[in-house]
Amino acid sequence: MNTSDGLRGRFPGVVAGVARFDGPAGTLMVDTAIEAMREHLAGGNAANLGGPFAASLRTGDLVERARSTVGELLGAPARGIVFGPNMTTLTLAFTRSIARELRPGDEIVCTRLDHDANVTPWVLAASDAGATVVFADLDPVDGRLSVDAVAQCLTDRTRWVAVTGASNLLGTIPDVAAIVELAHAGGARAFVDAVHLAPHRAIDVGRIGCDALATSPYKWYGPHAGVLALDPDLLASISPYKVRPAKDTGPGRLETGTPSFEAIAGIEAAARFLLDTGMEAIAAVESAVFQGLLAGLTTMPQVTVHGPKDLTDRTPTVLFSVEGVHADDVARTLADAGVAVWAGHSYAVEAVTAMGLDAGAGVGVRAGVVAYVNDTDVAQLLEAVAGL
Repeated sequence: MNTSDGLRGRFPGVVAGVARFDGPAGTLMVDTAIEAMREHLAGGNAANLGGPFAASLRTGDLVERARSTVGELLGAPARGIVFGPNMTTLTLAFTRSIARELRPGDEIVCTRLDHDANVTPWVLAASDAGATVVFADLDPVDGRLSVDAVAQCLTDRTRWVAVTGASNLLGTIPDVAAIVELAHAGGARAFVDAVHLAPHRAIDVGRIGCDALATSPYKWYGPHAGVLALDPDLLASISPYKVRPAKDTGPGRLETGTPSFEAIAGIEAAARFLLDTGMEAIAAVESAVFQGLLAGLTTMPQVTVHGPKDLTDRTPTVLFSVEGVHADDVARTLADAGVAVWAGHSYAVEAVTAMGLDAGAGVGVRAGVVAYVNDTDVAQLLEAVAGL
């Protein structure tokens, strides 16, 4: 039996004969997260915050428990855990607050490796303040971002460095802790997009040392939502856009409007699943399955794997193209064979340009291994690609 099969049984959304390699865009939910959402809505606990009655008090307990559990998962203080509808919305709200403190001549360092959710919000913030965005380049061959590439962009005018924890397109993992250390040494703060890293690696915000870190529970077996882990002192110092009755202290400063409490229940359960299972155990399962996928693709003469061809410092995500076949057609052919993948830039528009990937051919096809993908799924994908 494949070592992933034990985990696979935790996901009711798995359908026999359908190979789900679409995880980098959003995973299936784990059973306990589904049940936690159902229980919150059906168990008499659904209520808004601030009331003296039991359901409202229990909802408040749920939110605080979720902050604590997610803080444990990320190695971050619970009092800095902010919930929101998604990472992009949270990042836009955060950078809008940062823009109020930027001045003309200030600089922000972004990278060519990042998803656009960690690029355009900073570009907009800089534009509003008259500041400048500087881009750290990636290696166009292996798709890696070096520490030196970021170091070359730093000046005494750098105020923020925004960097990805892992490329959602290629899977490459930069040395984020070293980049954060460089930023701090120069007097800048650091923001880490950990959306693609969090499903595959243990994260410790304290070890990384970043001032802010964003992630998406729907990428790690929870509901559609976003999480922002902020240094509590930073959270207290910024001036977010909010309505007057909103909280003036704590995470509520950035949680605009009434949150989805049922989603928060699902987030807490998904985070507990990762903690109880162990990120190292999940990574080992994924690596064993991904090794077969990568080996199979790299040995096909008609297939080009973009980025690294090995397992070093990467998540189990691969971007590939098939000679003479548009990426959209590859994805449709695989869909007909019961294999779910994505074609296109996956919002990593800077990386596509930097690596010279052919937009006219659809860029490439992205396939990602997550906890419920097994060797049978890999064989199904490889057989479909071989048929092309």
